[in-house]
Amino acid sequence: MIAFESVPVGTALPSLNLTVDRAQLVRYAGASGDFNPIHFNQRIAEAVGLPNVIAHGMLTMALSARIVTGWIGDPSAVRDLSVRFTRPVIVPDDDHGAALEISAVVGAVDAQARTARVDITAKFEGQTVLGKARCVVQLS
Repeated sequence: MIAFESVPVGTALPSLNLTVDRAQLVRYAGASGDFNPIHFNQRIAEAVGLPNVIAHGMLTMALSARIVTGWIGDPSAVRDLSVRFTRPVIVPDDDHGAALEISAVVGAVDAQARTARVDITAKFEGQTVLGKARCVVQLS
């Protein structure tokens, strides 16, 4: 675990680049029980006004949180995770999938609780897909 004293406000976490493909959407649907067809059926997605199949919002949130859990080294150190969904991640039916660019910076620290709030930015095609994405972690 990371020591509280070594994490000042402004600390940038190592960036993370991830790919979401259709197979991952199917696996997530099975694990979560979210079988909404906008996540796997292009015809249905387009019928409701989407440009194509979109990733589950909670999947996007979970993938984005990996930047924090990878940095902290212990997923059980996460005390809170919150986001607002601002744009969908469009997942094409190809061999490449959708590229997510994740970055994060320590936005605040709490000396009494020995926690840090990490502000996460998740982008797809250069646009932010999560708003107010924040993760509070316990430090040693």
